[in-house]
Amino acid sequence: MSMASLRSLSAGALKINHSKNAAYQLSRAYTAVSTPTKFATIDESPRAQKQMVFGRELSAAAANAHGELRFDWKKEEIDAIYHSPIMELLYHGANVHRLHFDPLAVQQCTLLSIKTGGCSEDCKYCPQSSSYSTVVKAQKMLDTGEVLEAARAAKAAGSTRFCMGAAWRDLAGRKSNFKKIVGFVKEIRAMDMEVCCTLGMLNDEQAGQLKDAGLTAYNHNLDTSREYYPKIITTRSYDERLETISKVREAGISVCSGGIIGLGETDTDRVGMLHTLSTMPAHPESVPVNALLAVEGTPLEKQEPVKVWDMVRMIATARIVMPKTMIRLSAGRVRFTEPEQALCFMAGANSIFTGDKLLTTPNNKFNADQQMFDTLGLVPKAASFKVDLAADSPVNEQKECCGSKHDHASA
Repeated sequence: MSMASLRSLSAGALKINHSKNAAYQLSRAYTAVSTPTKFATIDESPRAQKQMVFGRELSAAAANAHGELRFDWKKEEIDAIYHSPIMELLYHGANVHRLHFDPLAVQQCTLLSIKTGGCSEDCKYCPQSSSYSTVVKAQKMLDTGEVLEAARAAKAAGSTRFCMGAAWRDLAGRKSNFKKIVGFVKEIRAMDMEVCCTLGMLNDEQAGQLKDAGLTAYNHNLDTSREYYPKIITTRSYDERLETISKVREAGISVCSGGIIGLGETDTDRVGMLHTLSTMPAHPESVPVNALLAVEGTPLEKQEPVKVWDMVRMIATARIVMPKTMIRLSAGRVRFTEPEQALCFMAGANSIFTGDKLLTTPNNKFNADQQMFDTLGLVPKAASFKVDLAADSPVNEQKECCGSKHDHASA
């Protein structure tokens, strides 16, 4: 038998012997099959033991690139993935992405500000806050004709998800406007588009009404880590954000929740935010990753632009720890070149926002996006109306085993 045949049989045997452990199989294939024998060594002990490749310890990105749903991530694990060598992180983020998604399919979404400015919140990054003097002025809510016309135009331009944002803390005292929004949701859902709203905090009744109207998803970002959050926002607590997210999920609406990088936070804060998202009772249906666009007049107006490698780290880490979640390359994309955006898609992003504006900040031009799709061979991703892709995981079931309900993923 030839040496080539022996190598083939050996590789096959390795995979068969460990077929019950996907993570072990993937890491073994990475070290033993694709690496010359003289460079690769494998520790046969349990998963916690070190594995070596090219004389170096196997990266955390490689060790965790199994694509399986987990809700028990430790901060230390996510931190190690995030700090993997960037080429390793990019490669394994791309591999995990291909386990659950068409790597060329990117969803185009449109975000419309239906109520701009005059917000009572003090988010330091936001030009819509009434706490700061910016070029954004308070306006009344758009009328029905304007909103529906924008939705039809978005659909004609290729968007399959239409998002509506209102600069409010909550919906208290806004019964008339909320009734109109419920009507918008019904009309736009009838266009066979996904519909998303971000309207501030919700109560159970409001969440139920939005669900009945056909709302696909509700966006309520965490913005940053629990620890850094008080330095960015003081008018709404972190727990209030988590409570709204819980109400949305309990109503049967998909959760859209992510954050912003470039606020002055540390890598530890970025990891902390990803840890909170990835240990929720169900992974969010989508996670927007935003890069701060500093606006004159806000407290963060002097912040330095986010570098593309920071976006790649966030996107690839999010893809590995939340493998079935839509990762949305969101605000700040306008600062990235076409090749830089390609890196973000390779890392695991599979959604963008199209249109000249994202709420009140500039966005990439429609023609530039179409050219990018042509250049990179990307194809539009169709609408999906599933609720919380991870919600049916047995790991995530709420059970009564000790006299009280609790989440076994975090127990």
